[in-house]
Amino acid sequence: MLKNKTIGSMLIVAGTTIGAGMLALPIASAGLGFSTALALIIASWLLMTYTALLMLELHQYAPRDATLNTLAKLWLGKRGQYIANFSMVFLFYALCAAYIAGGGAQLQARINIGFDVNIAPQFGSVILAVIIASVVTLGTSKVDKLNRVLFTIKIIVLASLFYMLTPYVQGKHLLEMPVEQGLILSAIPVIFTSFGFHGSIPSIVKYVGVEIKVLRKVMIAGAALPLVIYIFWQLLSQGIMSQADLLNSQGLSGFVSSVASIARNPSVATAVKLFADLALATSFLGVSLGLFDFFADTFKKGDNKTDRIKTALITFIPPLGFALFYPQGFIMALGYAAIALVVLAIFLPVAMVYKQRTTSSKTGYKVKSGNVGLGIAAICGITIIAAQFMQMAGLIPAIG
Repeated sequence: MLKNKTIGSMLIVAGTTIGAGMLALPIASAGLGFSTALALIIASWLLMTYTALLMLELHQYAPRDATLNTLAKLWLGKRGQYIANFSMVFLFYALCAAYIAGGGAQLQARINIGFDVNIAPQFGSVILAVIIASVVTLGTSKVDKLNRVLFTIKIIVLASLFYMLTPYVQGKHLLEMPVEQGLILSAIPVIFTSFGFHGSIPSIVKYVGVEIKVLRKVMIAGAALPLVIYIFWQLLSQGIMSQADLLNSQGLSGFVSSVASIARNPSVATAVKLFADLALATSFLGVSLGLFDFFADTFKKGDNKTDRIKTALITFIPPLGFALFYPQGFIMALGYAAIALVVLAIFLPVAMVYKQRTTSSKTGYKVKSGNVGLGIAAICGITIIAAQFMQMAGLIPAIG
């Protein structure tokens, strides 16, 4: 049973990560060149895997059902709890809004083509939000089962895409260098966010139990799978299209359309669109599950049907509102999410682990690298936030 949960949890981590990352990476790294984008992807993976393990170091000293709200209160007091709550809500609402906006636009396009109608993207957003909310309200085990099915199909579709698009990869495209130095800084927040699965860690701990060896395997393997897939995806997306074409892609839908048109093959177009749908669905499931459990813990909601429906309304209505007003806000929402993710996935784990190590004599699992590793992680977090604010201020180019 534990092994079954372990595999499912790995897929939740990978599925949560791959959704936004797969679709946003080519847009964010359009002007970087393959080698520069690869370096940033690997650096982001190392940073986020390290901080995920820091979270496990904390969970071993907390109750099984502890969320970030509980952890922050244990080690950082009321002030830390407020910071954790705000960053968690801001991050997950931004991510859910990104998925509803991006997924709603894709669903709207499918409905318009399939039924020969002309509905607005907002209608697709409402349908998507209702479907995901219904599944999450049923519980983690239902999310796990559905995620396994969707993730398996996603991997099959992705393998088919690699097979069909590889012949169109041109080496000259992979050798292109950054068209503008400022784009490197601009891309950092979105690439960093592409490895964001930390909000789902408490849900996984609650599901699997406080088994550090198992959870460590879940985090490392769950994060490594997206890394491998991202590298191959970058090879394809940056190898089949020139930087100029990538830069001219108008957001998510424009990128998907550009890739689908290159091979002039109906099968490629179908596979790209299906993968985009599955990527958003699996990521949306993982993120919304984490937010749902967070609100259930914060507002002390039970597992009965009425309480779960109330929690679902709190979880999904605000991000749906954003998507209805900003239906093209996919990349914009991910950029803002990076700020909250730095707080949630870097600053808070670093601060809590530092406090735990310096004030407690308890022995247990400890992530290697000591205070040096904590300091390096904190510096990386400051750099990411600075890059996002510089982009918002117009000091470096905007992306997406």
